[in-house]
Amino acid sequence: MTRITAPPLPPHSLLARKRGPECYRDAFRAAVPGEVSLGELVTAFFSSRVFLTERMALHLIGRGASHADIAALAAGRTERFAAWQVEVREANELLMHDFLDKTCCWLAVSYGVGGPLPEPEPGMNDIWFGTAVREYEGPIASRLRGAHRWYAEKLLAGAARRLTRRRQAGLAEGDGWGEGRDWSD
Repeated sequence: MTRITAPPLPPHSLLARKRGPECYRDAFRAAVPGEVSLGELVTAFFSSRVFLTERMALHLIGRGASHADIAALAAGRTERFAAWQVEVREANELLMHDFLDKTCCWLAVSYGVGGPLPEPEPGMNDIWFGTAVREYEGPIASRLRGAHRWYAEKLLAGAARRLTRRRQAGLAEGDGWGEGRDWSD
């Protein structure tokens, strides 16, 4: 089973730099074997079975996303994806905000020495998922926080399982994503 932790948000991460303490912010981390690129994390995250329900719901409001859209986002060839707009993209981090600019989605990979994220254990790569929500106060929002945290952990665990299975099969970035074999979680 994939272990998901909820460490403090790294202070120099894109999410911490672009969304201040006035927002609700969270961060979740999972360790996966080997090196993982940001593009691989984006692909694994948004094409997971866990995220499929959200993709279908977004489709109903005219903001759906196909596997081709996921591939374009993973490769850095688009600034829009489903309900999100890319706000900032760096070598190992992606920050997107929704079309209402109320929420942010942050994905990141920790690898090597240096950078804004903590260094992973040798032979491992930490993958990160975080969110920021503006105006996250009130009775409804506080009741949804537990459900959000549960869903966020499931999303990251699904991506971690996909990435781990690909490593166990000896596949590198670009090998077999969406071709033939099902790498879903």
